[in-house]
Amino acid sequence: MKNAVIGNNKQKANLIVLGAVPRLLYLLQQETSSTELKTECAVVLGSLAMGTENNVKSLLDCHIIPALLQGLLSLDLKFIEACLRCLRTIFTSPVTPEELLYTDATVIPHLMALLSKSRYTQEYICQIFSHCCKGPDHQTILFNHGAVQNIAHLLTSVSYKVRMQALKCFSVLAFENPQVSMTLVNVLVDGELLPQIFVKMLQRDKPIEMQLTSAKCLTYMCRAGAIRTDDNCIVLKTLPCLVRMCSKERLLEERVEGAETLAYLIEPDVELQRIASITDHLIAMLADYFKYPSSVSAITDIKRLDHDLKHAHELRQAAFKLYASLGANDEDIRKKIIETENMMDRIVTGLSESSVKVRLAAVRCLHSLSRSVQQLRTSFQDHAVWKPLMKVLQNAPDEILVVASSMLCNLLLEFSPSKEPILESGAVELLCGLTQSENPALRVNGIWALMNMAFQAEQKIKADILRSLSTEQLFRLLSDSDLNVLMKTLGLLRNLLSTRPHIDKIMSTHGKQIMQAVTLILEGEHNIEVKEQTLCILANIADGTTAKELIMTNDDILQKIKYYMGHSHIKLQLAAMFCISNLIWNEEEGSQERQDKLRDMGIVDILHKLSQSPDSNLCDKAKTALQQYLA
Repeated sequence: MKNAVIGNNKQKANLIVLGAVPRLLYLLQQETSSTELKTECAVVLGSLAMGTENNVKSLLDCHIIPALLQGLLSLDLKFIEACLRCLRTIFTSPVTPEELLYTDATVIPHLMALLSKSRYTQEYICQIFSHCCKGPDHQTILFNHGAVQNIAHLLTSVSYKVRMQALKCFSVLAFENPQVSMTLVNVLVDGELLPQIFVKMLQRDKPIEMQLTSAKCLTYMCRAGAIRTDDNCIVLKTLPCLVRMCSKERLLEERVEGAETLAYLIEPDVELQRIASITDHLIAMLADYFKYPSSVSAITDIKRLDHDLKHAHELRQAAFKLYASLGANDEDIRKKIIETENMMDRIVTGLSESSVKVRLAAVRCLHSLSRSVQQLRTSFQDHAVWKPLMKVLQNAPDEILVVASSMLCNLLLEFSPSKEPILESGAVELLCGLTQSENPALRVNGIWALMNMAFQAEQKIKADILRSLSTEQLFRLLSDSDLNVLMKTLGLLRNLLSTRPHIDKIMSTHGKQIMQAVTLILEGEHNIEVKEQTLCILANIADGTTAKELIMTNDDILQKIKYYMGHSHIKLQLAAMFCISNLIWNEEEGSQERQDKLRDMGIVDILHKLSQSPDSNLCDKAKTALQQYLA
């Protein structure tokens, strides 16, 4: 059987169909079977698992994993190795659920104990761990069972395969895990610290796979806060190594992994972004990611070519991700990226690719570049980026929507020339729809974009927003549990209520509800920023010609303004002062009656007190207000 199935997928499938698997598992578990027989069974099962994904599914359906794990309790090393080899093949298949390794709590400690048995147990167990460690829960289980101490000394093993699998283990253990990363920094192996060992494994004379994986270990430790971003091992070793991986000479997978890891390394750090952007002409080098494969004739390996054509989209995704990280903060880098040949056209094409991952990466890249005022006014306009963006927003998955709507916020800033065409293409309805999303990030972006849209806008646009959003939805957002949503909704109200005719018009139709909302917020348990925004909205209302009366006839609101004038927080005192100044301004009709009413409430006494304030701003405002009474 063994000789028939090796390297022959058809034979493997035949044997499985004929029911060989349950029989082999039966022999494997029989106490009367000799060790040689059990070992041969494990070898055949391992060979069957090497076939197609369907083969692996058939093996899983026959409960092969518990049977093999049971086999690990044997005392015979050859049999243990055969079981581990088969387990390794099954666990590295995408159809096997990782959880199967963790269902029985005795398995992990037993595997740790087997690590010392032979170089094969070391290789297979490390490979199983690195494939089955997905997410913080798995990391914690492995960490608590001594993975770091048990695997560290394998980095100096004589076997390259063992060193490599140990290294992979550390990369998955350290990923986004401060606890593991902080531990790794201080681990000594043969008198050398782990980071130093990783740096040695980065050197150019080491195999590419080893360079890449150690660069990942150092990257993950750096992002988890265990190594500083200005440490030499990052700036002089890890970063240049990852840039090298992006060059034309590397295989497709290496270029993808190199670019994605580098994007992750430099994402939060401006200095690393600047260094990367001038290392080995990286920005130009990434442009090659879009011209793949460059010359078909040069590629002799047809299988390789076929594989690469199927995976070329991964290169584009990686390039977009790295461009997004490079351009996250620095204006000059953004300019360099946009000036790279046909860059904007490539991104725009990326927005409509069939692969969701490429679309997401292209949107992220655009979003990163849209933080530039200059680019919004030039390149974004020349390429009418808003058109494909609006298309992306129609029916995309949430993760794309969040980034695309963030970018729309930038395109709707008052200085952006895209603002007009976006409005005409039905953006108001789209954004009002986002404010009703379950996802708080989408609600924030929807309302934020509306806030930018309403800034210094004409009456018609403001009316459109109010009509589309509906007052019910506006007030629902004002009681949203997410603070960002509340702040942006107040910002929207403030922008809607600016310039006199607009204030009077909106207050004449929605005045009662808006005053109710303002009262509720000023009475609620909210932070200083929220109350300050709300008082600024009142100050805007007080600036209206007819809208003023809604405040003057509302004693409850007047008492609240008076209360905030004497508040301990200067920001709130200032905001309340704006309201008063707008109400008592002399040149306006009815100012005498308003001044008298406020004097009777004791406002003048408070103004006298505030004119002695140590805060110069508050003191000036109070004096100016008092002059209105004297004029």
